[in-house]
Amino acid sequence: MSNAIKETHFKFPGQVGFYKGKVRDVYIFDQELVVVASDRISAFDVVLPRPIPFKGQVLNQIAAGFLKATSDIVPNWVTAIPDPNVTIGKRCEPFKVEMVIRGYLSGHAAREYKAGKRMICGVPMPEGMKENDAFPEPIITPTTKASEGHDEDISREDILAKGIVSEADYLVLEKYTRALFQRGQEMANEMGLILVDTKYEFGKFGDQILLIDEIHTPDSSRYFYADGYEENQKQGLPQKQLSKEFVRQWLIANGFQGKEGQSVPEMTDEIVESISDRYIELFEKITGEKFIKAEITQIESRIEKAIQAYLANK
Repeated sequence: MSNAIKETHFKFPGQVGFYKGKVRDVYIFDQELVVVASDRISAFDVVLPRPIPFKGQVLNQIAAGFLKATSDIVPNWVTAIPDPNVTIGKRCEPFKVEMVIRGYLSGHAAREYKAGKRMICGVPMPEGMKENDAFPEPIITPTTKASEGHDEDISREDILAKGIVSEADYLVLEKYTRALFQRGQEMANEMGLILVDTKYEFGKFGDQILLIDEIHTPDSSRYFYADGYEENQKQGLPQKQLSKEFVRQWLIANGFQGKEGQSVPEMTDEIVESISDRYIELFEKITGEKFIKAEITQIESRIEKAIQAYLANK
């Protein structure tokens, strides 16, 4: 298989720390973060054994495009994108909540609804809805940001009562979340897609609230194809999704759901290549642009040199 980035171990002048997430390697500086989007892939909170060529580039470039396209509504953390797999930006103090917004009764909300619940994160859900129906208006269902394990649902009332976010800041986060989601839905519609739900993360740089992390990528968002949506809803059929759901479905079909005692099925070259092809297809469908593969014969060296050049020219 082609070269892919499983992990990086760079050392840069002025670096004060390093954090390895499920997918990203984060190099920490006094005022900046250098974020390398690796080709690792996770599902069911487990990082799968083999990296997927071009996946990091796909996610980094989708996020870069959407951050740029929304910078008129919300200032964001990005200062430079020196390489297709790298984003550099302001080192913010993250808010300890993720702002999840849902336009449709899908995923976690649909599972809660099916279990008989009509309230999620303190927000009522109307009676008589079918899975994948649109809510009368999008609902914000925040989660706590867990440093380990699963994020947990939390209500706006609890966030304010526990002082996780001040009321003044939370009102800004809500306003930004709704405006971003509206823009994301408009952009998706132009591509023949429906932005179903997504999450946003915010942080503070000094006194300024900035949008951080990735947005509107298939790892952080759920998309349906607009074509056939109404007909599928009428007939009670599943919606055609544009997300990494296909990876989860492959794992489930091969007996893995992240539960204790289960082993990740073997990822053959063929499987890895097919997942890579799907991510490239996702990029082209979401952005409407042709995906241009970056040079990957010496991928780590390419990335390291780009970061070093940026740091040297600051």
